[in-house]
Amino acid sequence: MKIRKSSFTGIHCLVISLLAVGLCLSCSGRSAQKAGWEQVPGILRQIVPPVFPDQDFVITAYGAAGDGQTDCTEAFRASIHACHEAGGGRVVVPAGDFLTGAIHLKSNVNLHLDEKATILFSQDQKKYLPVVFTRFEGVEMMNYSPFIYAFEQENIAITGKGVIDGQAGTDVWWNWTGRPDHGWKKEKPHQRSDRDSLFAMAERGIPPENRIFGEGHYLRVNFVQFYRCKNILIDGITIHRSPMWEIHPVLCENVTVQNVHIDSHGPNNDGCNPESSKNVLIKNCYFNTGDDCIAIKSGRNGDGRRIDMPSENIIIQNCQMKDGHGGVVIGSEISGSCRNVFAEDCVMDSPNLERALRIKTNSLRGGVVENIFMRNVEIGEVRDAVLRIYFHYERGDVGEFTPAVHNVIMQNVNSKKSRYALMLDGYERSPISDILIENCKFDGVRDGNILNHTKNLTFKNVYINGQLQ
Repeated sequence: MKIRKSSFTGIHCLVISLLAVGLCLSCSGRSAQKAGWEQVPGILRQIVPPVFPDQDFVITAYGAAGDGQTDCTEAFRASIHACHEAGGGRVVVPAGDFLTGAIHLKSNVNLHLDEKATILFSQDQKKYLPVVFTRFEGVEMMNYSPFIYAFEQENIAITGKGVIDGQAGTDVWWNWTGRPDHGWKKEKPHQRSDRDSLFAMAERGIPPENRIFGEGHYLRVNFVQFYRCKNILIDGITIHRSPMWEIHPVLCENVTVQNVHIDSHGPNNDGCNPESSKNVLIKNCYFNTGDDCIAIKSGRNGDGRRIDMPSENIIIQNCQMKDGHGGVVIGSEISGSCRNVFAEDCVMDSPNLERALRIKTNSLRGGVVENIFMRNVEIGEVRDAVLRIYFHYERGDVGEFTPAVHNVIMQNVNSKKSRYALMLDGYERSPISDILIENCKFDGVRDGNILNHTKNLTFKNVYINGQLQ
């Protein structure tokens, strides 16, 4: 039938256009669910560990002594400088206990620990001065140096089967939390006022280089922090007693963290925190922590929006999670958004592990979290929920930056004990959308599910306490 041009009014065209857009969005959502894992091989091809020249610089040749008492800070500095100037190679820490202050890596340097080597970080906080450009809980600032730090370097690594021990405890670093269970005593100073001051500076737009803390202040440092770096490898080491977050790449690209054993139960002792970073592989690692095992972040509130850099293309494979607030966590400092996270073939099991997959945010943080995939995960026990997505974290809905979470896919995940299977709590104006739970079994669930403000939640072959959903 021939249709005259006049038969199509503006209204008709608008309706057809809207229908087409709706169909495209629907197809796009289904396509993302189906094709998500197909992205992994391409992302892995972009994650290439750095390679170093075949030459060694042994720290004992630069004055280091492995007696656990001699200050080896200058020996580390000199050996790293020599290695860098010679075009790169390994800075070797031989067997022994080597006491040091901050270690700053340079391009083309691999800090390599022999199997019987331990680096002991000094409890003298002045050893982490002068201040450096860093982040505290997602906000840029000048503070004490992280223990192992690099700024705007390329091709850097920490490798070997040795131990790095932060020697943090209730008498140093941890007591700055202001919590009696971590060593704080009444009338002693702690981090609360400094933390509030830093966050206020960021919201007022004070430049990061003018947010100066360090000596006389009480903001703890992270253990390993590489800032604006490319081509990173952390392989084989063991980490004990961190002041705070343990492995923290910020604004980094091409990061491999593998075969790492983390056992540190201090306050906020997150295991690995990729922040505003791209193309990150976390593989064959063991996490037993005082906070989240893996926590993906992208900046806090106004500072995160100022930088506006998401975390993306994060792959987690064959990891074991014991104690911690969550196994794989996104947030809460997620204002720069997050996309394309893939977690597979992991084992999680502890009465002190609270969740398997967790997304935490609020309307002060904002941000978009999308394309989150988990499959083939075996869970013995988690205390709270297998999947928890929560828009009311900490201060709740008191801001102007509505978060969004969509396209979360959980497949072949089995758990034996938890309070909830799913705990999803979004906003009425921003429902948690496009959630697919497929081929999963959640046994020993005490209180079922909590589902507030969700959209397009789909169960396929899902059993809770033996009942098909």
